[in-house]
Amino acid sequence: MIPRYTLPEMGALWSEENRFRKWLDVEIAVCEVHAGMGTIPRGALEEIKSKASFTVERINEIEKTTDHDVIAFTTALAESIGGAARFVHYGLTSSDVVDTANALLLRDSCDLLLAKVDALLEVLRRRAFEFKDTPQVGRTHGVHAEPTSFGLTFALWFDETRRNRVRLERARAGVAVGKISGAVGAFAHLDPEVEEKVCALLGLTPAPVSTQVIQRDVYAEYLCALAVVASSLDKFALQIRHWQRTEVREAQEHFRAGQKGSSSMPHKRNPILSERICGMARLVRGYAVAGLENVALWHERDISHSSAERVILPDASAALDYMLAKATSLVDNLVVYPERMLENLDATRGLVFSGQLLLALTQAGVSREEAYEWVQRNAMKTWDEGGDFRERVLTDTDIASHLSREQIERVFAPAHYLRNVDKIFARVFGDSEAV
Repeated sequence: MIPRYTLPEMGALWSEENRFRKWLDVEIAVCEVHAGMGTIPRGALEEIKSKASFTVERINEIEKTTDHDVIAFTTALAESIGGAARFVHYGLTSSDVVDTANALLLRDSCDLLLAKVDALLEVLRRRAFEFKDTPQVGRTHGVHAEPTSFGLTFALWFDETRRNRVRLERARAGVAVGKISGAVGAFAHLDPEVEEKVCALLGLTPAPVSTQVIQRDVYAEYLCALAVVASSLDKFALQIRHWQRTEVREAQEHFRAGQKGSSSMPHKRNPILSERICGMARLVRGYAVAGLENVALWHERDISHSSAERVILPDASAALDYMLAKATSLVDNLVVYPERMLENLDATRGLVFSGQLLLALTQAGVSREEAYEWVQRNAMKTWDEGGDFRERVLTDTDIASHLSREQIERVFAPAHYLRNVDKIFARVFGDSEAV
């Protein structure tokens, strides 16, 4: 991922230095198991642990000749270790090291992502309760529908983000899998006990069976989980973009002092952060597609997945990490205009209460079909000719013959639509928190 969209912790985790460091962690763990089983001398292990070192520059220099990064890595280690280096990479194939190290990197990436999800959850919870009783017009098909609570939107996002947390936890468990099983996964040169002990040292689960590689459905699941989270953030940001439209203006991104919205129009305040999140979600979904394409490999493995994974694993992790941080800041600092929400609620001059009027008439004994016709004819006149829907209803003889003026006035009360919001919040946040 380009530096512009890479946060420090995730950037450091996926740096070349740290990637090789994880490779070394795997190599040393294997040596420790071998020494414990008597396969290599204990003295050789101590020498390897004390002397093993590398530089990224030296590995890259050697790779110019070997055209193989793992061989370049082990060659660089050998230069620092000396004679005991013959016990490094003992019985291993390259993917034993790379895939097991990837498990460490992906597991640690999940930990960073989960921490950011938790931060987003806290902000969504706070803003949900802040606006629980704030009326807003609900929209379906982009058209005003019925009144709702502005806080319900954040409660909805909270619930979805909580599900995304479960997805990331599941992906973390699924990806934390190592393999030390050799060239085709048949343990020709090592006992499965070596794999079990190495994985235990590294905090991983051994793959029950593998080929030369960990099967790529594991990585695909990780990438798909990230894509779902990114799609949720896309959804949240898209809603904020709508709220910030000039014609709507119910909420907007925080516009800090000195910020500029346009190089040519000084008045502009654009939802640039929301738009950035929407754009980056497309990237993460694309990375998931590449991950799915990597599942099908020839026989015990080919290398078609490798080039894609060098890009998609770090980039997807860094992109989502950035998106989560920005989404949290976006919601936390969102500027809200409740007065504008009331203006928009009244923009159709009462049409949004047509559903409640329909129900009131059916409760008064009118058939649903006839009640619908009476309400709709007044609604369509208001759409086409303007005027006030409530005034038309009050003067409609059919409606007035079944509902009193007081009953009709109650229909046009936004509070009616918010009467069960507390119950919804209790379901989302728990009874004790929602009170």
